[in-house]
Amino acid sequence: MLGWLKSNITPPSSQKPISVSMGEPAGIGAEVLFKAWLARRNTHIPSFFLVGDPEFTDAQAKALNMFVPVEKIDHPSKANDAFKRALPVYPLELKTNVKPGVADPANAGTVLDSIKVATKFAMDGDASAIVTLPIHKSTLYQSGFGFAGHTEYLTSLCNTTKATAMMLEIDTLRVALSTIHVSLKDAIGKITTSLIVNQTLTVERSLRHMFGIATPRIAIAALNPHAGEHGAMGLEEIEIIIPAIEQLRERGIDITGPHPADTLFHKSARAQYDCAMCLYHDQGLIPIKTLDFHGGVNITLGLPIVRTSPDHGTAFDIAGKGVADPTSMMAALKRAESLAMAKAAYKKA
Repeated sequence: MLGWLKSNITPPSSQKPISVSMGEPAGIGAEVLFKAWLARRNTHIPSFFLVGDPEFTDAQAKALNMFVPVEKIDHPSKANDAFKRALPVYPLELKTNVKPGVADPANAGTVLDSIKVATKFAMDGDASAIVTLPIHKSTLYQSGFGFAGHTEYLTSLCNTTKATAMMLEIDTLRVALSTIHVSLKDAIGKITTSLIVNQTLTVERSLRHMFGIATPRIAIAALNPHAGEHGAMGLEEIEIIIPAIEQLRERGIDITGPHPADTLFHKSARAQYDCAMCLYHDQGLIPIKTLDFHGGVNITLGLPIVRTSPDHGTAFDIAGKGVADPTSMMAALKRAESLAMAKAAYKKA
């Protein structure tokens, strides 16, 4: 699926750089970004710039003993040139000092401003895409953050009324989620036929427009064990999921299911679909992280811009130790570039 990510093929460069929001400064975000910038010497890494605090970024690079020069830029148009010699940073000031592994709500405003600014650059066409570094949601909630997570916040920032969907992707699997950052009990209550239909339409359209799949094959997971066993283990398949599948087939969507989730992700099953629609967070995340813990990419579908993110959290337990794995960050940058090019080509066509 992501063949060029694990090959020596170099895709053409985007004309515009990628804007990267700073995420939680006490986590591993800056470290994996440094390692991605350094990796440009040996592999293709698209040009990017950080929206964050340049003084903190420089100090963190030195604390990690990484030779990553920092260069302030006043506009994304300066990033491509600066990227050759330094990490370009569009400046936003943190409000207080940062201790690795210890989040401070005083910096929450800057974290959110970074997402806003990075998103605006993409919306205005000054950046080709946005990559978001991991946030620490509980710290943001203490400061009045009113969204469940990045996906919901970006939907609001982009002022879109279309259905959005969260997709996770590795080299051998794509999953999309009907519900995301809610408890399992609440997720079950939120699953409706219309939700499944709208989310699947967003996924199918994105697979055609951005992933270049002419006729996407979608498999939808069941909610209950054994797909409900004809109602013996629950009626959600009969009353909610099958009616959604029927509506989608009437619209010409190539969709199968509901498939028992315990048989949907083995190797031969994965060969039968391009994306699995999952009904709650862990149903999709467990197979992704089991198959490739370090290489996953989070992609938001349905936005007017391209947004990706590394598929890991802030990792406070290893923050500041220099041991964070940058694989997912590098994959997120590369995938942002390829999706932005595909989206631009589709619009032009």
